Amino acid sequence: LDGRMFFGSEMLGAAQTFGAGAGMSAGMPHPSMDGYGRPAARLPTSQVEQPKEQRWSPYANNGGTCLALAGDDFCIIAADSRLSQGYSILSRTTSKIAQLTSKCCIASSGCNADQTTLHKLLKFKLQMYQHQHGKELATPGIGQMLATTLYGRRFFPYYTFNVVGGLDSDGTGCVFSYDAVGCFERLKYSVSGTGQALIEPFLDNMVAYKNTDMKPTIDRTCEETLELIKDIFASAGERDIYTGDFVDIHIITKDGTRYEQFPLKKD
Repeated sequence: LDGRMFFGSEMLGAAQTFGAGAGMSAGMPHPSMDGYGRPAARLPTSQVEQPKEQRWSPYANNGGTCLALAGDDFCIIAADSRLSQGYSILSRTTSKIAQLTSKCCIASSGCNADQTTLHKLLKFKLQMYQHQHGKELATPGIGQMLATTLYGRRFFPYYTFNVVGGLDSDGTGCVFSYDAVGCFERLKYSVSGTGQALIEPFLDNMVAYKNTDMKPTIDRTCEETLELIKDIFASAGERDIYTGDFVDIHIITKDGTRYEQFPLKKD
């Protein structure tokens, strides 16, 4: 009898030890069961609180389209004046173009805050150059300076997509196109911004005459190129909601820079 009692108490102690090791005390129901041995009720997935993610970005794309087109002895830089955030229009008269010298302008799309900061920095550098050398920096030199400036911020880049246009030392029109970290090349024309996908194929056909045999024997004049640019922006404004209101146009020739404004749709 004593042996059976000892064996029974030893089994009871082992059972209690196993229950405690599994995280359950004596008399506690299994987590999947209620107090009566029935499966416990579960909340619907829609009522269970889901994990929340917090995110913040220092960048914002404020939209807009910039364009530069070079001729034999002129260059035209144009950009719309709409400043957007999502589906809201913040301003209808914000210029994206800055005149750097008498023969060079820059147009920038992307983040307006970075655009303003970059233009201010470039103007400061060019002013220091003029004080030190007694002359303006040539447009190809400005193109290289901008590339170096952007590359210096490659780990936290200016969120701007820039187009530089003007006349070189020989009086020939030139355009420089950039990505956000300073990779650039000299072209006859360039487009950046939200309307790029709409305008670039048009320029490929009407200016570079790609995929066509209808090549003219003479190049367009400055006034003909100006009318072409106005038509291009009017067409892009019908399709791109971030391009509209006005087009700021700077026409650079050997006589200096002339400014025009062309109205677009306001909706």
